[in-house]
Amino acid sequence: MSKFKKKNAKTKQEVPTTALPDIVFMLLIFFMVTTVLREVTLQVRVELTRAENIEKIEQKRLVSYLYVGPMVLGANTFGDTRVQIDDALIEEISFIRRIMYDKLLEQPKLIVSLRVDRESEMGIVTDVQQELRQAGTLQINYSTRRLQ
Repeated sequence: MSKFKKKNAKTKQEVPTTALPDIVFMLLIFFMVTTVLREVTLQVRVELTRAENIEKIEQKRLVSYLYVGPMVLGANTFGDTRVQIDDALIEEISFIRRIMYDKLLEQPKLIVSLRVDRESEMGIVTDVQQELRQAGTLQINYSTRRLQ
């Protein structure tokens, strides 16, 4: 007979969860701080044209949107065709060059996405393209909707 008896271990094998709320809270704060939300109040109407062969831009942080369309005056009333960058309406087409040049200095890989109303005049779109060319923003994307 042996003098030693085998004792059953009474320790529990649990994962400690006391620090879990702290970790979850830190992750929540991290994602809230690093997430960039862009919200633009459109002052022009933009009904995009439809296209068959479209490609999605993956890095939306590099994109600056430029809207071209009739100015919204009120309930279902529209004015002349205007250009909007971010939340500001552009008074003169020549202002586009300076604004987009400054944006290009901040973000060298800037992509300009033109969102043009399907009933806008091509002359204004051509003027916008010329100003973008003068600003050196040569990566231009034309936003469309998928053809159904």
